[in-house]
Amino acid sequence: MRYTQNGRPFFINHRSKETSWHDPRQDDPLPDGWEMRVHADGRVFYVDHTTKSTQWEDPRKTKVSSGPAIQYSRDYKVKYENFKANLPKPDNPGGKVDIKVKRSGILEDSFNSVMAKSPADLLRRLWITFEGEPGLDYGGVAREWFYALSREMFNPYYGLWEYSAIDNYTLQINPNSGLCNPEHEQFFQFFGRVCAMAVYHGKLVDGFFIRPFYKLILGKKITLEDMAEVDTETYNSLKWIIDNDPEDLCLTFTASEDKFGQLVETPLVTNGENIDVTNFNKAGYVSAYINWKFVDRIASQVKSFKKGFNDVIPLSKLAVFDENELEYLMCGITQIDVEDWKTYTDFKGGYSATHHVVVWFWKAVFSFDNEFRARLLQFVTGTSRVPMNGFRELQGSNGPQKFCIEKWGSPGDFPRAHTCFNRLDLPPYNDYHTLREKLRVAVECTGGFDID
Repeated sequence: MRYTQNGRPFFINHRSKETSWHDPRQDDPLPDGWEMRVHADGRVFYVDHTTKSTQWEDPRKTKVSSGPAIQYSRDYKVKYENFKANLPKPDNPGGKVDIKVKRSGILEDSFNSVMAKSPADLLRRLWITFEGEPGLDYGGVAREWFYALSREMFNPYYGLWEYSAIDNYTLQINPNSGLCNPEHEQFFQFFGRVCAMAVYHGKLVDGFFIRPFYKLILGKKITLEDMAEVDTETYNSLKWIIDNDPEDLCLTFTASEDKFGQLVETPLVTNGENIDVTNFNKAGYVSAYINWKFVDRIASQVKSFKKGFNDVIPLSKLAVFDENELEYLMCGITQIDVEDWKTYTDFKGGYSATHHVVVWFWKAVFSFDNEFRARLLQFVTGTSRVPMNGFRELQGSNGPQKFCIEKWGSPGDFPRAHTCFNRLDLPPYNDYHTLREKLRVAVECTGGFDID
């Protein structure tokens, strides 16, 4: 299939060396109630007389994959299989570890039980019992335990975690957790154990964490770009400092934060309160601020979490994964409802829900398997997970912000993403297959990634 300059498709039969306006794939009859018409610009569209609606997409091909489903690559599946094969083995393969809890006290009961076990015990088959609920645990009860426990473990109400500055569902460690719970380090060790147990036993924890959290687990450096997904206001301020001369701001190598109504100033380096930020040392200031923001303030909590994780799975085993893959490993991928995704999507730059490029985009999304859809969602929004109540609650840098597709660039460009705004810049491609391939490459290689 090729396109004329005005966008009308035509078809080439390479055997007979003939061209035709007729789509040979359309020899099958249309469904009852449908009619095919030709728009003034030559493009074919379809009328559904039953619903009294029109669309560009051929109803005979709607939601049908055009080619084999794309499997999530970057060797994640191979990495995961090798990772599982090299995990430590239980000393008693036929044994089990009993964990008995009350639903009303699941956090405390689980803490006492898990922390009382040796690391070797936690590698054995899990046998979870909820008090007053008879049932044999052949996997379903353990899955329910991880789910219910996650809801309590990561509940900001307890003061150990807090929501990030950018939304009300992505979690980060509360730097003041010690003031909320004197035993906070033991609890973070417990959290680490539970997360590792979930990974080891093929289960998932139910949590949304900021990307720097996964990078800290992996021992990776946090960058300014990571700040963009967590605190847009601070990111914009630091980015301005990098791009301009900050001397007129009269800044010093200190950071200020509100602690229970009191403004506390912390030096970022030794004697930082007496060191002015200049055009020559601003890069060092930004680096020190990021380190304070993501590392120094929560160093003891992260250390405890990693200790707990390492009790069950050696942290060195995670080295094969990047931070995105670690999110998949710990939290999994929710089943993505594409219809809900379509319903809560906005358009800019001349695109609309019925524009042929947008129609091709959704056709491509339907053709991808769920793993690749999650990867696409992560590429555009920064997370592979969808809020509990669906895409209508997707958050951006300034609160609720729908997924957005904007017309941008030329057909030779790759799509690019703006994670702060949940926006995909999608070039006006000339055909579906080019769009699908360009989108696939952009997501796989993150070559079109961009942050405002």
